[in-house]
Amino acid sequence: MNKVALITGGQKGIGFGIAEALIAAGYHVALASRSAADSPDVQDALSKLGPDARYYSHDMQDVERHGALVDRIEADMGPVTALVSNAGVPAKVRGDMLDIVPDNFDFVLNVNLRGAFFLAQEVARRMIARADGAYQSITFVTSVSASMVSIERAEYCISKAGAAMMAELFAVRLAPHGIGVFELRPGIIETGMTAGVKDKYTARIEGGLVPAARWGQPADIGGIVVPIAEGQMAFATGSAIPVDGGLSIPRL
Repeated sequence: MNKVALITGGQKGIGFGIAEALIAAGYHVALASRSAADSPDVQDALSKLGPDARYYSHDMQDVERHGALVDRIEADMGPVTALVSNAGVPAKVRGDMLDIVPDNFDFVLNVNLRGAFFLAQEVARRMIARADGAYQSITFVTSVSASMVSIERAEYCISKAGAAMMAELFAVRLAPHGIGVFELRPGIIETGMTAGVKDKYTARIEGGLVPAARWGQPADIGGIVVPIAEGQMAFATGSAIPVDGGLSIPRL
């Protein structure tokens, strides 16, 4: 069987780093996001990743179309053996949590939590139905914000805390079927999403915020996804793994 990974939000940032690592490990990779197929970021990603990557335009909020997305991928590439649920959106407006409006709150949770849950459900059902004995995996990329409070983006933190529980739920449900489920919690990673706060966080990193004394890179996350997908961590299913250079370790 081909090794096929579906990476949501895989055309840039952390998702792209994961795609590079999985392709290097022999995977065929399906990238899915709401970007148009002819957008510069998608075309740039495909040109860099090469022939083992394909792109599928899909909005994670459109849960009724999750099945059609997986159908297309299966028809083109074969069954998904590794799902990396990476797509996520930040708070639309950073500010006082007492000023959050329902539409902005719903947008973040509809992508980061609701959309992620129902896509994982769709893939998990198919993984179970195949029952061919081969190891399969689901990895949820959440954030240190699953447990670290940022009051200026409360809806984002809430979505990631919910996703942490989602990962544990899927881990318990799928363990009897030989499907490993993991949660990765990136810290301060250098991507387009963090470009607007780069100066702020560079200064804080230099001031000791991150024990590793550097920004994280997408490749740091990609390097952890590969052994998860390959089954090298199978008996650790349900683990939440910080990928943050020590940021989330409590210190005096």
